[in-house]
Amino acid sequence: MSCAVPAAAAAAAAGGSALPRSAVSEGSQQSHEEDDRKVRRREKNRVAAQRSRKKQTQKADKLHEEYESLEQENTSLKREIGKLTDEMKHLSEVLKDHEKICPLLHCTMNFVTIPRPDALASCLPR
Repeated sequence: MSCAVPAAAAAAAAGGSALPRSAVSEGSQQSHEEDDRKVRRREKNRVAAQRSRKKQTQKADKLHEEYESLEQENTSLKREIGKLTDEMKHLSEVLKDHEKICPLLHCTMNFVTIPRPDALASCLPR
């Protein structure tokens, strides 16, 4: 009994293709087109990823600049609060010292509900 191997199977086993030459060239062309599409898609994706990373970096830089600006403003405002607090303390002391010697505050005529020009004159030092 002899073992008969079909010609297509024998060609495939020998390293050839079982498909006709026209089918092989079409498959090769489709494979080449698919490879081109993959390359274009990868390139497009690479460019999009670069654009995304650049945008993310710009956003982070902008946030950092805003942070530094707000820190400077905060420092300036704290300095202003300190100055205003010192001024308020000084003015409070001046007022306290003035209240001790102010004749208008010690004049009993200040409690009159109807102000008269002569009442004010009576409280002023002569």
